[in-house]
Amino acid sequence: MSTQESTTTVDITTVDTSTAAPVRRRAYWHTAGSLAVVLAAGFLAHRHWPVLESGMARLAVADRGWLLSGAAATLLTWGCSALAQQGAVAEPLPGRRLVAVQFAASAANHVLPAGVGAGAVNVRFLMRCGIPAARAATALAVKAAASALVRGVLIAALALTCPGVLQVPRIPPAGPAALLAVAVVVALLLRSPLGPRCRGAFAAVRADIRRVHARPARAAALWGGSLAFALLHAVVLIAVTQAIALPLPPARVALLYLAASSAAALLPTPGGLGSLDAVLALALTAAGTPAGAAATAVLGYRILTVWLPLIPGLLVLGWLVRRRAL
Repeated sequence: MSTQESTTTVDITTVDTSTAAPVRRRAYWHTAGSLAVVLAAGFLAHRHWPVLESGMARLAVADRGWLLSGAAATLLTWGCSALAQQGAVAEPLPGRRLVAVQFAASAANHVLPAGVGAGAVNVRFLMRCGIPAARAATALAVKAAASALVRGVLIAALALTCPGVLQVPRIPPAGPAALLAVAVVVALLLRSPLGPRCRGAFAAVRADIRRVHARPARAAALWGGSLAFALLHAVVLIAVTQAIALPLPPARVALLYLAASSAAALLPTPGGLGSLDAVLALALTAAGTPAGAAATAVLGYRILTVWLPLIPGLLVLGWLVRRRAL
């Protein structure tokens, strides 16, 4: 009897050790990523310290009411992201934990490039909720596609209300050739031995999209959450520009933000750090804003949406990992 008890104790200890090791490894990677972000931020701050110093001086005397409005809009973005993620799957997700995951994902998004951090966190969460990996990835792709389409519609609508702000870029001759090449590759892939598997994957994606849109509540959550998320980020920048008294109409600021953020998404930097800052500052300057004021507006937007929530978001990410929610 004592031998069985000792064997059971050893087995339990072994299982605990084997499950604790991956958790420790993930914690080490999260810590290393956090340190990398802090070091990169310190390097950029040291390199551009005069601009940051003047920007911080302007923000220190800015309108506090507008800055608080921008902070409130930032808080709402995570709820809208959670709403869109729920709309991308047919299964009900735990609401509070879903919002916490979006908050943590926004922090992870500033550690890895091109949205990989946020995508990994969301896929892992959906898998923990019992959704298979393939369908979790599909839900993430549906959410991203809805966000892109909503941004395109908003840019087109705002461009009509603010004529002359944006110019249609010239399509190089290689553009249609590249699209044709992609179409040929897809056609050859579908006719290859991998064709049945690819067609099965496409059929599964279509089935998931139909399943979501067959429920009006899910479709409204997907598209409404995506729309509100994009608009609220524009509202944050509008609030900062109003706080420092930039002479730009809110509709024009929203158009510049949506166009700049869409262009910066093509550059694979963590959370758009560097790419969005440069493109957005250039867009504001091209619209007639002085360079110093444009840098201040971008700095204020980044403080509200990135730097203030970063450490709390990483702490929430670690808490979710410890609670086995990820």
